[in-house]
Amino acid sequence: MKKESKKYVYFFGKGMTEGSADMKALLGGKGANLADMTSIGLPVPPGFTITTEACAYFDQHKGGYPEGLRDEVIANLHKLEKLMGAKLGDKENPLLVSVRSGAAQSMPGMMDTVLNLGLNPDSLQALIKKTGNERFAWDSYRRFIQMFGDVVMGVPHAEFERVLQSVKDENGKKFDTELDVENLKEVIKRYKIVYKKFTGEEFPVDPEYQLFKTIDAVFNSWNNERAIKYRLMNDIRGLLGTAVNVQCMVFGNMGETSGTGVAFTRDPSSGENKFFGEYLMNAQGEDVVAGIRTPQTIDTLKNVNPEVYAQLCEIRETLEKHYHDMQDLEFTIQEGKLYMLQTRNGKRTIFSWLRSQVEMVEEGLISKETAVERVPAQEFNKLFAPILDNKIIRDLNCKVATTGLNASPGGACGQIYFTAKAAEEAAAEGKDVILVREETSPEDIGGMAVSRGVVTCRGGMTSHAAVVARGMGCPCVSGCGEIHVDEIKKTLTVNGVMLSEGDYMAIDGFTGAVYTQKIPVKPSEIMQVLDGTMRESESLLFQNYKKFMSYVNEIKTMGVRTNADTPKDAHHAVLLGAEGIGLCRTEHMFFGGNRILSMRKMILADNIGAREQALSELLPMQRGDFYNIFKELNGLPVTIRLLDPPLHEFLPNDSTTRHETALQLGISVEEIAQKISKLHEFNPMLGFRGCRLAVIYPEILAMQVRAIIEAAIQAKREGYDVKPEIMIPLVGIYKEFNFCRDKAIEVINKVFDEQGLKVAYKIGTMIEVPRAAITADEIAKTAEFFSFGTNDLTQMTCGFSRDDAASFLGHYVNDPDKQFYEYDPFATIDFDGVGKLVKMAAGLGRSVRPDIKLGICGEHGGDPKTIAFCQEVGLNYVSCSPFRVPIARLAAAQAAISKKKA
Repeated sequence: MKKESKKYVYFFGKGMTEGSADMKALLGGKGANLADMTSIGLPVPPGFTITTEACAYFDQHKGGYPEGLRDEVIANLHKLEKLMGAKLGDKENPLLVSVRSGAAQSMPGMMDTVLNLGLNPDSLQALIKKTGNERFAWDSYRRFIQMFGDVVMGVPHAEFERVLQSVKDENGKKFDTELDVENLKEVIKRYKIVYKKFTGEEFPVDPEYQLFKTIDAVFNSWNNERAIKYRLMNDIRGLLGTAVNVQCMVFGNMGETSGTGVAFTRDPSSGENKFFGEYLMNAQGEDVVAGIRTPQTIDTLKNVNPEVYAQLCEIRETLEKHYHDMQDLEFTIQEGKLYMLQTRNGKRTIFSWLRSQVEMVEEGLISKETAVERVPAQEFNKLFAPILDNKIIRDLNCKVATTGLNASPGGACGQIYFTAKAAEEAAAEGKDVILVREETSPEDIGGMAVSRGVVTCRGGMTSHAAVVARGMGCPCVSGCGEIHVDEIKKTLTVNGVMLSEGDYMAIDGFTGAVYTQKIPVKPSEIMQVLDGTMRESESLLFQNYKKFMSYVNEIKTMGVRTNADTPKDAHHAVLLGAEGIGLCRTEHMFFGGNRILSMRKMILADNIGAREQALSELLPMQRGDFYNIFKELNGLPVTIRLLDPPLHEFLPNDSTTRHETALQLGISVEEIAQKISKLHEFNPMLGFRGCRLAVIYPEILAMQVRAIIEAAIQAKREGYDVKPEIMIPLVGIYKEFNFCRDKAIEVINKVFDEQGLKVAYKIGTMIEVPRAAITADEIAKTAEFFSFGTNDLTQMTCGFSRDDAASFLGHYVNDPDKQFYEYDPFATIDFDGVGKLVKMAAGLGRSVRPDIKLGICGEHGGDPKTIAFCQEVGLNYVSCSPFRVPIARLAAAQAAISKKKA
């Protein structure tokens, strides 16, 4: 029996359609929807689609076609010719076609459209005879040569534009539409000279050669630099390739009764339920987006052709009801008759996503689950960030000075300062500050906390600046390599522009753009309502957000906590829906005001008495911090991590601050230098930190535990519901945990006796050392909860330093010949390595203590893909920075839906 050959080409046309809407993976989104629109009776020019499998074969076989593909294309071309009663490139009755790319997911950046394919000197004359419109025919040929030359053969687009502009200038014409037949003939003559100059050959006249050359170009565009970059930026993975759509031409450039347009069934910026779009009469498809002429708004079409406008409005309703989502349409009007060239789910802003999905639920078009499933969690934080005033940017024609990494979203504007100390002093004077650093360190936390925005010259998306800024909800642009800072002169230079301390800078954390001028910033309406500075009734955005998050709360099953170290952060997190604190980092509390001096006194102490004296100064400060946090979190759990970083991070690292500290403490600079030298470590991450500090200096643990419990008792006495959870960091062996736990319980019982009042509490640990993960059953015998510290667990498991990995990790993830990791393991958990340890530790912990609480508190806690993994493992909660709480809530709901469907 003869083996049935694989089908690579699918036809679409009235009564002859072979594809369907559910074949996007094979036919691409465009091809599947063309088939679908044809099936439901919309006016779609017929054609055929070459599958993504053919593209994959082409890519894998260095430009070779799979067996039978060429014959299949020819057979479908003949079918199209028979249906249309015309022949491709014929000298009597020519058929012309368009060729477009179309992957399963919409991907700007692949091959642009080629229109009017099949034209040559013979078919051109036939087209003139057939239409009686000589100008239209020559204009179509001019466009085809330019598109084929640019898109298919790589002739620089600017060369064709230069020729066109020259002919217009020579003839005193402003617009393309003003060129007459003789002008167009001259353009084409010059175009062919340009084509030969760059390709070394005459412009092709064989229609089949034109067709297959264009199909090759579509396939090749799948792996062009633009398309690869777009897929990386938008995390598009696992697709076979692009499909090729060959479609019978319809013409919008046949005169003033013809035209072309692009429309959305709802506003893609705001989501408002109104028909939105633009069109041009006497134009072809690319003219609308190319900006050659100013398009008209879609509503004015009713004045030009009321019948076509009414038909478009009817199709708008039909498509939304059919696809249950906002559609992006392309259409052509040929001599008063409407044709649909494309429909796809429309790309839109997060503001449009939110409004359109909420209103579709209320219209009964979709379910709450569908709405929650669709809204992109990764984009959700843009709803809350302040924004630069784009109207001002446009009106003043503000130029981007440089572009870095969009590390933390939001717009910010202020005066630049180059040290954390200078930033704090300027902020204290009421100035809006932009902190500009080569790179940030933990010591910069004070300056970052008071800054409107942060810019760094070095560092990636997971650098210290990026992580801390995201946690604070502070806009940040990192990795601005074109900015050169001179801290001594207090200046920076960027692409020939010099700014001095105090000059204005504006940054856009959404795009990474940096401006060297003052640009106003507008706050998010959602934050204004939550902060009480705007009434809910005044903000449609907030009303839609509130409705949408009610859907989220109905669906999600996993808790969402926050990483917060201050009452202010905790307050914001609770407003945004946090269900507790999953990580309170006590070390951040020691950098403010006079606290750092007491902390340094404790570290520099050379005996236990002096150390305890310094700790007694810190005790009331810590107690006050915890008390205020317990009040903010009334009724919600608060997980407080005991001191974790190595002690040398708290000591001054520059000579000026060392001298100041020496004077304040009444000791010599040499003593400070000696202590810094003594504490120096070759690998601090694996050094004297975490529970090791508590083991060697149990008095530090005793002070912190006392502060926690005394604060909890004080809050309880005042009527607050307190739920303290004490977390011992960096445990590697159960004996470490038990040692620290016993010391903590001893202090707790002592405080209970002193206060005559008890509070319920839990003691658990962070699982961030691989040994702890594989011996989690031993630790769980006494630990009441595990919180996975996935930042350090990733560093120790993968052997990467987060701050030093930028030089190679991007290559490991993104280079086509490597891709050792699917995602940056500091942004999305390494499922096969770190994830396996998390899964193992969770199972081992539950085997000993079935009711053990399990959560994750690393930066990964706000990553939607990691949250889906946590849902699968069965963790009780994720914890993330305050301004990522809404993202985590949405991602948790999406993960619950996915698990339910699985």
